[in-house]
Amino acid sequence: MKNLLVMKFGGTSMGSADRIRVAAGICAEQRQNRPAVAVVSAMSKITDLLLDSLRRAEAGDESGVDFNLHNLRERHHEACRAMLEGDARAATLVGVDALIADFRRICHGVRILGERPPRSVDEAVAIGERLSSLMMAAYMESTGVPARPVNGSSVIVTDALFGNASPLMEETRGRCAQVLAPMLADGILPVVTGFNGATADGRPTTLGRGGSDFSASILAASLDASELWIWTDVDGIMSADPRSVPDARVIEQVTYAEAAELAYNGAKVLHPRTLAPLVERQIPVWSKNSFHLAHPGTKIVPSTPATPGPRAVTSMANVALVSIEPASAAVTGARIMARALESLAAANAEVLAFSSSSYRQSFCFLVRNEELAPVMKNLEAALALELAHGYLKPIEVDQNVGLLAVVGEGMRGTPGLAGRIFMAISRQNVNIIAIAQGSSELTISIVVRRDGLERAIRAVHSECRLGAGAPGEIRDVAEPAQGR
Repeated sequence: MKNLLVMKFGGTSMGSADRIRVAAGICAEQRQNRPAVAVVSAMSKITDLLLDSLRRAEAGDESGVDFNLHNLRERHHEACRAMLEGDARAATLVGVDALIADFRRICHGVRILGERPPRSVDEAVAIGERLSSLMMAAYMESTGVPARPVNGSSVIVTDALFGNASPLMEETRGRCAQVLAPMLADGILPVVTGFNGATADGRPTTLGRGGSDFSASILAASLDASELWIWTDVDGIMSADPRSVPDARVIEQVTYAEAAELAYNGAKVLHPRTLAPLVERQIPVWSKNSFHLAHPGTKIVPSTPATPGPRAVTSMANVALVSIEPASAAVTGARIMARALESLAAANAEVLAFSSSSYRQSFCFLVRNEELAPVMKNLEAALALELAHGYLKPIEVDQNVGLLAVVGEGMRGTPGLAGRIFMAISRQNVNIIAIAQGSSELTISIVVRRDGLERAIRAVHSECRLGAGAPGEIRDVAEPAQGR
């Protein structure tokens, strides 16, 4: 559909009746000029509440489940009472209670089984988004804007990898043509649940970390949208985390590749998988702040003129460095690496950085703390023979580390840049533990002690002149024409 806009609203942008009103107002304003689709997250903290309820059900904690369900119901009832009146309020409250009853049914099944089947978890956690979709569509209808809640499972077709499913794009395109296109043709604004989909035979799935953003990009690509807007609670993609770097600034434009690298290495704007469906169709993305509507945000585009040097610095603190070293020449380092990487893949873990020694054949890699337990379980099983016979030294795990990543298309071929970055870190008396850089030269990943991470970030940010007052700094201005 020509000039279609897809907008995704995150958990904080849906976190209360007031925030839902703002999101609905944005949708209503944009719909006056062009067709639009909204994709919504669960209200802030609701997904955590749902997951905690499932854990309590698995443990047989019925009173804990009931307490959580009471809080779930009260929070959504409060939002409905604040936004809606009369028949619209009554009908929406009935819908809310029906969805919560579905969640209670799943919790009951989990309690009886004493375990949480992945398929049931996916069906259960999607209830948060379905509640948001129901309330926002009802509010928009009450203000005279034709809107319909749409369950993402009816339009996004995925594989059967529960908890971290991937879309089947051709099938999803067909579903969008069947379900969403007729609504749009009739002037209706679909309010689609983010985060969830379903297999071709209807089994509920979720899209993993960053799933709501991913849902929005899947729909934008499937509907040939002209733009995707991601609404969050920050002004855009920044040159560094402002909590660590006071003079961090919003970046006007970044490329798909830069945005993906920044997200992969800790920037909390979007998930790198979000961009994959958009690349082929060259659909631009805006990262915007629903709490600060006057700010233009950051535009993510296929390419920009690359100025020499990095674009931004990002970091992650909740990470673990896993080191593996052969103790005997009887084992081949390359084969150990291959089996270690297979173990990581089986654990569905993301390797944030990887570094190896060509002589000793030792290597290390960085993973998120929450992925460490399955990673170690798989590694120890895959390398059990070598560990038992002393061919490998005991696997070392260091959780007192942090990751710093320097990202920018302009770093390619810039002489002396790596040396300046390392020197800036060393001047802060911060020791560099490991370094990794891909062949694209887009990112330099550096592992340091966690207590030196913030000092290292500030040092690199300053050395590379990325702060406020640097070329390209954004100030509050009116929305750009292409953003309307």
